[in-house]
Amino acid sequence: MVQTPSKTISLEEFLKQPETKPASEYIEGQIIQKSMPQGKHSTIQGELVIALNAILKPAKIARAFPELRCTFGERSIVPDVSVFTWDRIPRDDNGAIANTFLIAPDWMIEILSPDQSPTKVIKNILYCLNNQTQMAWLIDPEEQSIFVYHSKQQIEVFDQLESEIPVPLFATDVKLTVGALFAWLLE
Repeated sequence: MVQTPSKTISLEEFLKQPETKPASEYIEGQIIQKSMPQGKHSTIQGELVIALNAILKPAKIARAFPELRCTFGERSIVPDVSVFTWDRIPRDDNGAIANTFLIAPDWMIEILSPDQSPTKVIKNILYCLNNQTQMAWLIDPEEQSIFVYHSKQQIEVFDQLESEIPVPLFATDVKLTVGALFAWLLE
């Protein structure tokens, strides 16, 4: 993440500002611009959203969203992938998916970019876990490792190619190994 120099502003003031590319997040009164995704990051993000939605969406279990702004508590963040259970997806009066998500995702997934601070990403993960997120993944493409954060449990690391990566209870049909995830980079 890249720190954008600015004075402390309120969440309401932040939300009135135009969106930036890459996205900016609001954390503890500061605007922090995310890193521009690079090849490995974009590949994993795109394939992961497709893979998750192929399993979870047809059964109306959950839906994965790339780069979705989630505003809750005193933060407004944009996880690389946000997964919401079907019944928690905000909707308009006509039943369409809403533009504004004022809740934490059920499952958040972050993919480290080479110039990104793992500490800032982990702080967002922990914040989400303290605000109803069930599970988070932190994917490190350079190390080919996946850190799995469970709510109120010890962090696990998966770096063996044959290891199946844990998923939240609502997503038990998702079966993905470390090797399969990183094989997307070789396609």
